[in-house]
Amino acid sequence: MICIVFALLTAGSNAAASVLQRKAAAQVPQSRAMHVSLITELVRRRVWLAGIGMVIAAALFQAAALATGPIALVQPIFIIELPVTLLLAVIVNHDLAKLRRLPWRAIGVTTIALGAGLTIAAPSGAADRAQDSSWIVALIVTIGFETLLISMALSTRGEPRAALLGLAAACGYALTAALMKNSMADLNARGWGVLAHWHIYATAVAGVGALFLLQNALQAGSLVASQPMLTVGDALISIAYGVTLYGEQLRTGWWLIPQVGAVALIVYGCVQIAKSPLAAEAAPVAAETAATVR
Repeated sequence: MICIVFALLTAGSNAAASVLQRKAAAQVPQSRAMHVSLITELVRRRVWLAGIGMVIAAALFQAAALATGPIALVQPIFIIELPVTLLLAVIVNHDLAKLRRLPWRAIGVTTIALGAGLTIAAPSGAADRAQDSSWIVALIVTIGFETLLISMALSTRGEPRAALLGLAAACGYALTAALMKNSMADLNARGWGVLAHWHIYATAVAGVGALFLLQNALQAGSLVASQPMLTVGDALISIAYGVTLYGEQLRTGWWLIPQVGAVALIVYGCVQIAKSPLAAEAAPVAAETAATVR
């Protein structure tokens, strides 16, 4: 399916953007941190501008993927973004000796489980747009869920807070993707008339909110706590939006057993990848860049 190609291109472009922007940022003196001069310094560097170009490409690829396929198929594919980021970071930095330090077993488990899980679930039957009445219900439920997660996070600290905020960010990214899909349908049907519909503005608001939650999750605790909740939560919540808003269908019955098994393996793989020292180096920038295109 063409949407799978676009989803893979999104993950690859976003990973490349993360690596390029990190390479540029590493060349800027620490004294520029948290200053406007940091941006003025970065825009002079071709490698950083190349990273911004990849961010734009990733956004376009994701829009194309969501316009041509089910959310329940497109969003889970982005799970491979972190492993690809680690691999590209090693290659771009010409440090091939680190290839042996990559968590290859965890990468293999995650990739195989993802492919098997999507094959077993076989998402299909997506509508182009969701009804406003369905959106009202979905937004009320989402706001309630986010409020609960944030309230729980504020009452705790450390790893539990990172996990809760990571899940809240995942919900924000899933909502952003669901809104983006509707915006693409508006664009295809009305061209510039898309600006007269609320979906495109809600997409921007949801994306900014998800970015804010993600930064707080990364600050609250380790990547091991936040990354699996972010990665797997985004995929599962996106599937829920696809089924409830766009009428997407998944295999049910006894097929649910191997699907749950695939999810468990993906969680295991993501945890092991997040524990990798290389992930600790690359993942924060990957997460920041992904905010615009998840």
